[in-house]
Amino acid sequence: MADVKYIFVTGGVTSSLGKGIISASLAKLLQSRGYSVTIQKLDPYINVDPGTLNPYEHGECYVTLDGAETDLDLGHYERFLNVPTSQANNVTTGRIYQSVINKERRGDYLGKTVQVIPHITDEIKRRIKLVSSGNKFEIVITEIGGTVGDIESLPYIESVRQIKWELGPRNCLVIHLTLVPYLSASGELKTKPTQHSVKALLEAGIQPDILVLRTERNITQDIKRKVALFCNVGEDAVVESVDVSTIYEVPVRMLEQKLDQTVLAKLDLPAGDEPLMTDWREFLRKLKNPKHFITVGLVGKYVELPDAYKSIAESFVHSGAMNECEISVKYIHSEVISENNVGEYLAGLDGILVAPGFGSRGIEGKILTAQYARENNIPFFGICLGMQCAVIEFARNVLKFEGAHSTEMNHKTPYPVIDLMEEQKTVTNKGGTMRLGGYKCSLRDDSMVFRFYGRTEIVERHRHRYEFNNRYMDDFVNSGMKPVGINPESGLVEIVEIPTHKWFVGVQFHPEYSSTVVQPHPLFVNFIKACIEK
Repeated sequence: MADVKYIFVTGGVTSSLGKGIISASLAKLLQSRGYSVTIQKLDPYINVDPGTLNPYEHGECYVTLDGAETDLDLGHYERFLNVPTSQANNVTTGRIYQSVINKERRGDYLGKTVQVIPHITDEIKRRIKLVSSGNKFEIVITEIGGTVGDIESLPYIESVRQIKWELGPRNCLVIHLTLVPYLSASGELKTKPTQHSVKALLEAGIQPDILVLRTERNITQDIKRKVALFCNVGEDAVVESVDVSTIYEVPVRMLEQKLDQTVLAKLDLPAGDEPLMTDWREFLRKLKNPKHFITVGLVGKYVELPDAYKSIAESFVHSGAMNECEISVKYIHSEVISENNVGEYLAGLDGILVAPGFGSRGIEGKILTAQYARENNIPFFGICLGMQCAVIEFARNVLKFEGAHSTEMNHKTPYPVIDLMEEQKTVTNKGGTMRLGGYKCSLRDDSMVFRFYGRTEIVERHRHRYEFNNRYMDDFVNSGMKPVGINPESGLVEIVEIPTHKWFVGVQFHPEYSSTVVQPHPLFVNFIKACIEK
């Protein structure tokens, strides 16, 4: 295989412009032209990974198949490319410094003074290239977190400058994403923020090769010409990214703007035939022309920030399109749900999903939600803690185990139907110590979920410490809640269902992490199907 080509995506003016979506869209287009592509994210925060971050801080923590707790942008990468990411695809400043300090303690630097340059930047460059080791990919896209000018991003920007100088312009390019705001008072789009952002990049020693301009309104050729002139790029390298109704439109818009062609020309790679994107366009057609309309309640405790449930929200989009259905998601805070108002909050819903989470806050609201769905025959989907709440509710109200609970919430419960895994009982650290990543699950061939998957063995991603307590398995089986998915190595329960219910499934794993545009997750697809039929 030829030398790996590197593309860096930086952001300017403001955060949350959509670097991850632009990176994923470009990767999708290059993949559609026959190139093997991967994307990685460099995050400038000092946490070793997002695993210990409150979802309010940084949105959802995404989990890879190999057990890495990563930035939520990796979810976008997988959903767009349909290719798994790994530990190597997300690097944080904390991880970089941890590695360098460990080397210094071992004496690897032979007594030299350890500095940001060259030691930190060398480690960053090593991590950037690590993702392409073994010649698995022809093109590596690296998204730099934060905004150009941030103090914490400087070592990453310097590392990009060095790589660009070392590899040369035919092997490495920089795409800079900036904002062109519209000022309603003057009725104008303003390019000055973009000029200042590029100036900050130039001061760091990097001339961007392509500019992607985020904007609410279409950009005229005059504005493109002006930006090109003041920012030292060709007019064909100024790309418009106007607001769209769904992130999944962005690849098609970037194709229209010839972003992929411009990239390949600058990297001296053949463009070949223009990608047809047939599957992608069909997905968009279904998404925009629904035949059914339903409302699904998502009950969780981080609902003020939808990014906390990003993968679930996107799984609804994928499964909705598959069913030609528009899904209105009603976010309901589990803390506000009580015995007095549960019917008021959940009335009129076509289906209910109880979301994952940690800790005791809002737990009783989730348990009441599971009871309401079970007793009113409403399609119910419990994920991770959502499954555990369904188990607790069933134990209390069907098995009559008064005070049944999870030992996470009440370590003195007389009926610990959810308990800590034996090997977790001596663990005191919080970071990276859960059951993480892909684990096998054997499905009973007489179960509902077996019909959805169409096979008896699956692999799903986990992120949890507490488990169904097998001591009570016979009690649940005899009363109608069936453990239908079991880990073949440990015997741990992965899936429960109630066969007499319209659609009642609880899963210990996170199916939302595996749903993509091309392959919507079968559990979400069938949950939405059941909601439509209701």
